[in-house]
Order: sequence, then C-alpha cells, then structure tokens
Amino acid sequence: MEKQHKSGFVNILGSPNMGKSTLMNVLVGENLSAITHKAQTTRHRIMGIVNGEDYQIVFSDTPGILKPSYKLHEGMMGFVKTSLSDADVILFVTDTKESTFPDEEILAKIQKTKSPLLILINKIDLSTQEQLINRVNHWHEVFPKAEILPISALNKLNTGLSLEKIISLLPVCPPYYPKDELTDKSERFFVSEIIREKILLNYNKEVPYSCEVLIESFKEEKKMIRIRANIMVARNSQKGIIIGHKGEMLKKVGQESRIDMEKFLNKKVFLELFVKVDEDWRNNEQKLKKYGYIN
Repeated sequence: MEKQHKSGFVNILGSPNMGKSTLMNVLVGENLSAITHKAQTTRHRIMGIVNGEDYQIVFSDTPGILKPSYKLHEGMMGFVKTSLSDADVILFVTDTKESTFPDEEILAKIQKTKSPLLILINKIDLSTQEQLINRVNHWHEVFPKAEILPISALNKLNTGLSLEKIISLLPVCPPYYPKDELTDKSERFFVSEIIREKILLNYNKEVPYSCEVLIESFKEEKKMIRIRANIMVARNSQKGIIIGHKGEMLKKVGQESRIDMEKFLNKKVFLELFVKVDEDWRNNEQKLKKYGYIN
C-alpha cells in the first residue's frame, strides 16, 4: 500500500541566540539564515523547504523573541505572532541555561496553541547532566503536553531524531511547493543577508543593529553576477565606522561577502558596496515597509 503524503508548516520559535538558525540550516542542509554569535541576527521570517518522497516540511525560522525597543522590533515580533497562527508543528528552541522567557504574552500564546509542540533543548554539549535535567523539568511544567528532546544543533546531536519526530507530527497533505524548491526567498534576499552577517561579525556594539542592506541591482551575466548594494546606517558617525580608515573595513566586508556569495550562487560575483545614512529608519513605518518588516 502506497504511503500517504504528509506536508506542513513547522515554525521555529525561541529567544535570541538559542541556535534556531543553526538548527534550521542543519535540518534544511543549506545556509539560509544568518548565523553569528550575536543575538537578533534573524530579522525576517525565512522559510526553508525539506522534501522527501512522501513528505514536505516547510520550516520557518523567526526572529528571536524580545521586548520591542523600536518599531523595527515590533515588525519582527509581528513575524513571530503570525508564525504561531499558521503552524502545523511548533518547534520551541531553548538551551540549558535559559531560565526566564522575554515575553510572557507570547509564552501564553504558545501554551494555548492547539498545534503539536516539540521543545528542543539545544547546546547540551555545553551543559552538565544536572543542568539538563533541571531544564527538562522546568519546561515540562511550562508545557505539560509537549514532547521534549535534548539536542546539539552545532554538533548535529539528535537532529536526525528531531526530523523523524517532526515528520511523524505532520498532517496528511499534498506538497505546498514544487519538490525542487529550497526556500520562498529570492537570491537577492540571501545576498543582502550575507552582507548583513558580515557586518554583524566585523563591527561591535550598536552599529550592526543600526544597519540595513538594500540590493540596488542584481545583474546576471553569462560568466558573472554584478551586485550593487547599499548599507544603510542610522547616523552619520556610523557611516565612518562602517567604511573604516581608508575604506579598509568596508573592503573587508565586501571581500568576505563576495566569497560567500560565490559559494551560494555558484558563480563569480562582482560586488560594489556603498554606505548611506537613513536617519531613524528603525522607527519610521514607511521605511520599515520599504525594507519588508511591515506589510
């Protein structure tokens, strides 16, 4: 007898810096989400699609849950709230050290969800047995009906088992997307994410969080892709920091970005980077719409 096809939207939620993007990249097998050691690296809702012969999982990596300080954060938390309402399965990612959750309202919504809930306690390679047992007991009290699985996304420990659990929870359904698709996002989107990741890695303090990347042009030629991108900053002083002494910092970001773009696009890339000031864009509704944070 032929197996019934299963499909569903599996939405990954959790606080910043819990390893959600690392987990999704392991499960999807592609570097779809920006991964750095810094919090708040995922700003948008990014979908990664995993296809099997008799299943399709549409993973959705969401921004880390936080208390909003800007309209930008409100837009990011809008993606989280939407992902709670359209999930067939919710993956709640925490780690062995998280003791308080940043948003009680979202926590209460997760507790009330009718969707199957899988709690993944990440970074078990960095914890003791006692810490892990403590966290398992804590989350069992918070989510009594949820299944709890300890994992290490970085070391791929129990990630295969997580995938099996997810497939078992999917509803019977035909595929939502063509079976050869990996994501709902465009190449331009991932190119901007690569640049933003390099900014997060190369600069300190508030500067990376004040930046947005706009792809002004993306021209595919026979042997090369020519990309022109603007790095938008919130203040004039940040422009100088991004460019650096004699342009050295901007050059470094450009070189590192180009290397990753060529791997991702499988083609030579000619990249031009410019820095522009867009004051208070994080609190400007019109600009946040332009940058894709508000519908």
